[in-house]
Amino acid sequence: MPDFQKLDTTIPVAPLKLVVMDSARELGDSINKDLIDIRKHKHHMPKDEITFKGYLQEDYRLKFSTDRFDSGEAKATLLESARGQDIYLITDVMNHSISYQMYGFTNYKSPDDHYQDMKRVIGAIAGIAKRINIIMPFMYESRQHKRSGRESLDCAVMIRELKDMGIANFITFDAHDPRVANSAPLGGFDSFLASYQFLKALLYNIDDLIVDKEHLTV
Repeated sequence: MPDFQKLDTTIPVAPLKLVVMDSARELGDSINKDLIDIRKHKHHMPKDEITFKGYLQEDYRLKFSTDRFDSGEAKATLLESARGQDIYLITDVMNHSISYQMYGFTNYKSPDDHYQDMKRVIGAIAGIAKRINIIMPFMYESRQHKRSGRESLDCAVMIRELKDMGIANFITFDAHDPRVANSAPLGGFDSFLASYQFLKALLYNIDDLIVDKEHLTV
């Protein structure tokens, strides 16, 4: 059972909305389901107070579309208002299963494609929402956090670019080097370690995994 003590002593920033990109559909749907379950059945807040307006919803997912043209170009369109909402955008830039048509050929989205789609959605929401937060489990271009030669600083550029677009918080897991947050030091940045979750997944899903000093190294 979650600990609701902090929820009982805080006021929401704004009504919460999830922006679930196609690349993170399974994760986003799971979060939405848990939110509905917790707020409907496990935790109750005052319904009539203006500060809790929108706390209880039937669906926390914001409706939008990312249409792609035959030329390969794309656009994002909001199908409902995001005005005054506390937005949590969820994306998985490493999902290589999403396809689209370009000049009659089937293409699969790369991390660059997912990142551009995310920026398109942010561009449609920015200036309207109360706050925008990014949840990106695998950090885009995380290994390009410093220069080892005449090369680009893609990860730092991403953080700076998102900050300039109005992002309040960036949430990721096991960032290659969390110090990349220095590219936008006044913005919120959280990198959570997922070591326990990795070990748990290994132990639960690999039947012939032998955990002893003869088969593992630390």
